[in-house]
Amino acid sequence: MFDLFRSRARIVRLGLGALLMLVAISMVVTLIPGWGSMPAERDQPVAEIGDDVLTQREVHLQIQAVMRNQAFPRDMAYIYVPQIVDQMITDRLLAYEAERLGFRVTEADVAQTIRSIFPQLYQDGKFIGREFYANFLAQQNLTIEQFEANVRKQMLLTRLQNLAAEGAIVTPEEVEREYRRRFQRIKLEYIVISGGKLRSEIKVTPEEIRNFFDQNRGLYQIPEKRSFDLLLIDENKVGERIQVPEDELRRAYQQRQEQYRTPERVRVRHILLKTTEKPKEEIPKIRARAEELLKQIRGGADFAELAKKNSEDPGSAEKGGDLGWIVRGQTVQAFEDTAFSLKPKEISGIVTTEYGFHILQVLEKEQARLRPFEEVKAELARDLKRQRVFELMQNLADQAVAELNKAPMQAAEIAARLNVTLIRVEKAGSNDPIAGLPVGAEQVHQALSGLEKGRATPPIQIENNKLAVAVLREVFPARPAELAEVENQVREQVVSRKLDELLETRARQVLEQARAAGGDLRKVAQAAGFEFRTTQEFGPDGAADGIGPASSVIEGFVKQTGELFGPVAVGDQRFICKVAARTDADMSKFAEERSNILNALKSRKARERSELFVDSIRTRLVREGKVKIHEDVIRRIASAYTS
Repeated sequence: MFDLFRSRARIVRLGLGALLMLVAISMVVTLIPGWGSMPAERDQPVAEIGDDVLTQREVHLQIQAVMRNQAFPRDMAYIYVPQIVDQMITDRLLAYEAERLGFRVTEADVAQTIRSIFPQLYQDGKFIGREFYANFLAQQNLTIEQFEANVRKQMLLTRLQNLAAEGAIVTPEEVEREYRRRFQRIKLEYIVISGGKLRSEIKVTPEEIRNFFDQNRGLYQIPEKRSFDLLLIDENKVGERIQVPEDELRRAYQQRQEQYRTPERVRVRHILLKTTEKPKEEIPKIRARAEELLKQIRGGADFAELAKKNSEDPGSAEKGGDLGWIVRGQTVQAFEDTAFSLKPKEISGIVTTEYGFHILQVLEKEQARLRPFEEVKAELARDLKRQRVFELMQNLADQAVAELNKAPMQAAEIAARLNVTLIRVEKAGSNDPIAGLPVGAEQVHQALSGLEKGRATPPIQIENNKLAVAVLREVFPARPAELAEVENQVREQVVSRKLDELLETRARQVLEQARAAGGDLRKVAQAAGFEFRTTQEFGPDGAADGIGPASSVIEGFVKQTGELFGPVAVGDQRFICKVAARTDADMSKFAEERSNILNALKSRKARERSELFVDSIRTRLVREGKVKIHEDVIRRIASAYTS
């Protein structure tokens, strides 16, 4: 809830942060050793859109920003990273196409957009200064020119997408049809015919295995295997070599003093009773309740306990109302004025803001100050050491690549000389784990793919604190498999095929028995030894208990009560179903839902039109050679983030 009563300036700064994400914000990168100081020739293009180049550096910065916001789990990076890159390419090519079609964004348009998202740049209608604007963007590794260029591109692609979405028409018949579909309900009875139950009936002979293998030899290959040496450079091990002298720490402290200045700040807790979205006649009652709470606190009641039970700020209530440290400019004015006027342990009166009634208590207070050297010494040493560790790791990795390319069979000697870990790998497939490397095998195998014998890979990032360099010693090409090597796999496929046939046959037999029994599924299931079940009522967007999504049994929505259908195949199960009951949509409530359904259908149609439009633009620009996408570079980027 703290965010809800921050000042407008603070909210807008957060809004700007969100926009920066949309327009490829450049943020501080965690560990990509040497990144940012990387030589220009190593920053290969990811895509070329007209004369514009999307660089690896821009992509890495965007990915790191998304990852810091925990937008996806790191172990899913191999899925999400290519999507992030693809979206960046799409945004740029749409902006490019918009310009080609004659769309224009003027300086006044850009200024108006920035003013709307960053109004604290203007006070009393006047621009407060380029310096404040530049300083904020500098914290995001952006210049004014870069940011405004990105805003311009975002505005262009938004205009183009809006054009594509225009004209999405929904007829009254479509709205009514969707209402009837969405609000109908059915209830099913069904018999479960399980593959697990029938599996024991499957018998497979050696002759069947041999015949299946002979007929499908092309399906069975022993994949390529590789033998290679891996040099592992660990941040912790490298860090042991580095010490930062005190005189150097003091010099760094003098150079960085501004970042060690802390503004005046207070640690405050509060109780909030909200008045937003409340009827005017209730506000006096809310204030009376606040006054009663204040009376209890001044009478000795536990502030934290009252906050937990009464505060309507979900972000701080469970912490006893504690907001932590705040500085000026973070909260709305009335809240700030009170917080900074109180002494430690002092309780405020009732403070009224646009969010409601607050009761504040200042827990601690600090005046603006420069943190002394001794206080920041350890922090500064860690920063400098970490910076040097990254530089040294990159240097070691580059040196390892150079030496391994000259002497690929001397990996052990090179590892010993560089004081890094050596891992020897023999005949490993591209999906095999690597002993001594708990995570990162996939990145190593991808880097080795297509590499010539005797050559070393570029440095490979493993987790957040390791680099690896691999040198390929030997390649064992893929070859056709012999039956003995894949016999278990062949047997399982024969069993699976026979099981599918048996399931289908048995399910159709049960369906015929059910028809003969007048649809009495319980009786048929009991006689056949299968399980009988009943679902709850569900709609077409819901799920059928024990079966799966309603889409699996969509046929049931066009059947009448008592009708049978099936077999429905879901994995290694078959279902014979009967519509036990159905309820059509209640048309008396159609008027209530009409607007929501209309908007949903319009949004869906607009989205579909936009997707088709974007896809056609992308396909055409690639075909015309206006867009070049370097898939190999994208794969390497994705592998660098995959754990």
